[in-house]
Amino acid sequence: MGMLKEFKSFAMKGNVLDLAVAVIIGGAFGKIITSFVNDVLMPPIGLLLGNTDFSKLRIVLKEGSEAVLNGDQVVSPAITEVAIKYGVFVNTVLDFLIVAFSIFMVIKAFNKMKKKEEAAPVAPAAPPAPSKEEVLLTEIRDILKEKK
Repeated sequence: MGMLKEFKSFAMKGNVLDLAVAVIIGGAFGKIITSFVNDVLMPPIGLLLGNTDFSKLRIVLKEGSEAVLNGDQVVSPAITEVAIKYGVFVNTVLDFLIVAFSIFMVIKAFNKMKKKEEAAPVAPAAPPAPSKEEVLLTEIRDILKEKK
């Protein structure tokens, strides 16, 4: 049971939970950026470049073919196409650049906020107000001074 308790202690630390949340949010953010690139950004760029669909851009190295059948017998098996899909690569590079720029902007804003926090002078705390006992003792002292 000691190892299970140790693992539970490790998994419940703030850093591990923060990391898990960051990974989940990062994955969702990546999907949003991928959709943005594929569905919003690339269609107008493709239109400007002459109705080009970037996801279909490729260099075919070996043509594929369908299987040839004679009844139930396979005369020649299907051959899959071998191609370099550089259009998909362009989409992926744009995904990366947008995510990297977004993270850069978040870190830049965080660092700016951190510098402002460090630069702000900390005002000295006002001394606490005297307690009721201190006020009462001060009054008694003053009365005794007057009697002398």
